[in-house]
Amino acid sequence: MVSLAELVNDVFFLYSLVLLVRVLASWIPGLDFRQPVVRLLVALTEPLLAPLRRLLPPLGGLDISPVVAFLLLELLRRLVVQGLLAF
Repeated sequence: MVSLAELVNDVFFLYSLVLLVRVLASWIPGLDFRQPVVRLLVALTEPLLAPLRRLLPPLGGLDISPVVAFLLLELLRRLVVQGLLAF
């Protein structure tokens, strides 16, 4: 099960990386969200971020949903990988 655990770990890492790129892209002024790469980033991350935004109010005008998403992803990654390694 080590190889499956490594694969799952890598998938979580890649998704976290996509989320990070989305966050950094949102800080670029004048970024055209109609660009295919940006639309892909939004399509991949919005299913996680949208429900979090509905649950969490903006904190001083800041969207903290990506921070919560990173924390939840890390917690879930640890639980899943450790569960797979236990087999």
